[in-house]
Formats: sequence, structure tokens, C-alpha cells
Amino acid sequence: MLSQLRPALSLLALMTLITGVAYPLTVTGIAQAVFPEQANGSLVHDDKGDVRGSALLAQNFEGAEWFQPRPSAASFATVASGASNLAPSNPALAERINKEATRLATEGHGKVPMALVTTSGSGLDPHLPPAAARFQIARISAERGMPADALERLVEQSTERPLVGPAVVNVLALNTQLNEMTR
Repeated sequence: MLSQLRPALSLLALMTLITGVAYPLTVTGIAQAVFPEQANGSLVHDDKGDVRGSALLAQNFEGAEWFQPRPSAASFATVASGASNLAPSNPALAERINKEATRLATEGHGKVPMALVTTSGSGLDPHLPPAAARFQIARISAERGMPADALERLVEQSTERPLVGPAVVNVLALNTQLNEMTR
């Protein structure tokens, strides 16, 4: 029995060192060397160096003077990320969407874009379609007393056009730039 146990324990120790120590350290080292920004969470810092969030996660912005992200099924908490799992036929989903659309509606600006009233799959998507960001310009312009064309240029400058997929606007980056403009 000892002749079978010794090789099994040796193999267990070797595989633990390879898969539990050597491999994770190698991958971490490569990530830190090649992609340091991404490996450290794509953190967004303010001018004082304080962390304001991650470019990969939506943040909740209180007040009508900010661009609003998509609603979050998880209240913007990363621990409980996920969709609401409410079916399209569920009255609670329709009620939530109607309530959100009523809150965001601006007279004379048409229907509220779906991206502003529906959650993403993770509940933490920081991106909006450019049309959803532009929809908010009239409200922000009125709240901040800024010209709408300046906000339009800001949205255009903040629009990311990936190689694959539609153009998107990162709301945290957009609000960070908006904050810098109004200082």
C-alpha cells in the first residue's frame, strides 16, 4: 500500500505546486508586465489620485446634472451582480420600466431610449449607446446652465468605436470629463 500512496502524494504535491503556485504567479507576472492597467482593475483616478471607480463597472450618479447609466438590477453592487431575471411578460418589469421612463422623460425629446430603462445582463455595464447619452443632454444643459452643443461635443469625444460591435459611451468617463469641464 505504501508503494501506491507515496507516488500519489508526490504527484499531488507536484500538481499543487504547478497549478496552485507556478501557473498563477506566471500568469499574474505576464499580466502585470503586458497589461498593467487591465490587470489592476482599469481603475479611474481623480486629479488628486483617489480611486473613483473602474472603467469596467457602472457607477450610480445622483442628481439630474449627471449623465445617468443604465439601471442596475444589483443596485450597482459588484457582489450581487446579475440581471433581474424578470420575463418580458412579468408585470413587475413593465411597471419598473414605465416608472423609469416617466422619470427620465423630457418633453419634446421623443421616447426614452431602451438602454436607459432596461438593465444589462450583468447589471453593471458602464456603457450606453451614444443616442442614450445624447437624450440626456437637454436635462443636463438645463441643470448645469451649459450650452447643449458643448455637451454634444463631449459625448462625441467620449464615444468609443470598437473594431467589432456598436459605438458606446462609458458613462463614468463621460461624467469625469463633465466634472473637469465645469471646474
